[in-house]
Amino acid sequence: MTSDADSAQGSKLQWWMLAGFAAGLTLGLLAYSVARDAAWIDWTTRNVTGPIGQVFLRLLFMLVIPLLVSALVIGVAEMGEIRMLKRIGVRTLVYTVAVSAIAVAISLAAVNILQPGGGVAPGAAQAMLDHSGGGAKAIVERAGEAKTGIDAIVAIVPANFIQAMSENDVLAVMFFALMFGIGFLLTPPEKTHALKAGFDGIFEISMRLIGLVIRMAPLAIFCFMFNLAAQFGWDLILRLSAYVGVVLLALALQMFGVFPLLLVTLGKKNPIDFFRETREPLVMAFATASSNATLPTSLRAAEERLKLPPTIARFVLTIGATANQNGTAMFEGVTVLFLAQFFNVHLDLSQQLVVMLICILGGVGTAGVPAGSLPVIALILGTIGVPPEGIGLVLGVDRLLDMCRTTLNVIGDLVAAQVVSAGATNLSKQVEMPPQKDQQHSTQH
Repeated sequence: MTSDADSAQGSKLQWWMLAGFAAGLTLGLLAYSVARDAAWIDWTTRNVTGPIGQVFLRLLFMLVIPLLVSALVIGVAEMGEIRMLKRIGVRTLVYTVAVSAIAVAISLAAVNILQPGGGVAPGAAQAMLDHSGGGAKAIVERAGEAKTGIDAIVAIVPANFIQAMSENDVLAVMFFALMFGIGFLLTPPEKTHALKAGFDGIFEISMRLIGLVIRMAPLAIFCFMFNLAAQFGWDLILRLSAYVGVVLLALALQMFGVFPLLLVTLGKKNPIDFFRETREPLVMAFATASSNATLPTSLRAAEERLKLPPTIARFVLTIGATANQNGTAMFEGVTVLFLAQFFNVHLDLSQQLVVMLICILGGVGTAGVPAGSLPVIALILGTIGVPPEGIGLVLGVDRLLDMCRTTLNVIGDLVAAQVVSAGATNLSKQVEMPPQKDQQHSTQH
C-alpha cells in the first residue's frame, strides 16, 4: 500500500515538474521576445526567481554528501555479506566498473562529437553566470583553482576527510567512502554490525530528506526555466532538443551495441532470446522509472525466464539496483558536458576524465529512485565551474530521459547477472574436470 501511494505521489510530482517547466519556459520566452532588456526582468531574476533556485540547490548540496558516502559504503560493504559469494562479489564489482567506464566513454564521445550545447554566445553565457547568485559564483571561483595533472591524481586521496566534505571535493569524498567500504569487507561482521546499521540509517534519512526537497522541484524548475529562457530565448529550444537526442543516442548505443556484445562473448546468451525473456522488467522499468521498484520483477525474470542460479541472480541484481547504474552514469556524463558546452566552460581531456570517474562512482552511489541522480549532477556541475542552475534544463525533460535510463539500468543489471552466472558456471566446470579425468583413467586401468 505504501509503495503504491509513493508511486502515485511521484507520478503526480512529475506532472507538476513538467507544468513548472512549461510555464517557466513560456513566460521566459515571452519576456525575451517582448521586454528583453526591461529593468523588471533583471530585478525579478536577481531578487525572486534566482534566490528561490539557490535555496533549492543549497538544500541538495547539503544532503548529497551524506547520501553519496552512505550509499557507497553500504554498496561496497554488502559485497561481503554473503561469504560464499566473495569471488562472485569481486567479479561483479570489476564488471560493474568496467561496463560503467564503457558507458560513460560512449556518452562523452557522443557529446564531444555532436556538440549539442555548442554555439551559444559567450556574452549571454557570462550574463547567466552574473545572474546565478553568490553561491554559484563562489563554486565557479573554487573550480577555477582546481588541480590538474599529477596534482589532481594525488588530490583524490584526502588528507582530511572533513575538509574534503566541506569543500565539496567529490572524488576525495568518494575515495574515502570506497576505502571505508573495503574496511567493512576486511573486518569481521560481528564487529561492524552496529556501524553498518548507522550508515543504513544515514542513507535512509538522506533519501527521506531529499524526497522532501524534490517536492520543491516544480517551483525551482519554473524559476530556472524563466531565468534561462529570458536570457537565451529561442536558441534554448534548439539546444534542448539536441541534448535529448544525444542522451537517447548514447543510451541506444549501450543497449543495442555493448550489451548484445557482452551477452554473446561473456554471457553465452543469444541477445534476441535475452531481450524476449526480459520484456516484463523492461516495461516495468520504463513505466516506474525506478530500479528499486522493478527489482522484484527482475528477480522473477532472472530465475524463471533466464534460468539463472537463484543465489547469484539475487546477489547481483540486489547489488546492481544500487551500484550498476549504467544509464545513470551515461546521463550524468552527457548532462555535465552538455551544460559545460552551453555555458562555454571549456573542459580539457584531463578534466573530462575526472568527470568520467565521478560519473562512474556517482552511478554506484546514486539511489535507484526517480530523480535520484539530480543531487549528484548538481554537485558535479558546481565542481567543474558550470552554473548549477543549468539543471533546470535537464529537469524539464527529465521524466522521459529518466524512464529511458532506468530501462538501461535494469537491463544492465540482468546482463550483469547473465555474465556473472556464465562465468561462475565455467569456473565450476574447470574445477570439476580434473577429478572426472582421473576417474576415467582409473576405470580404464
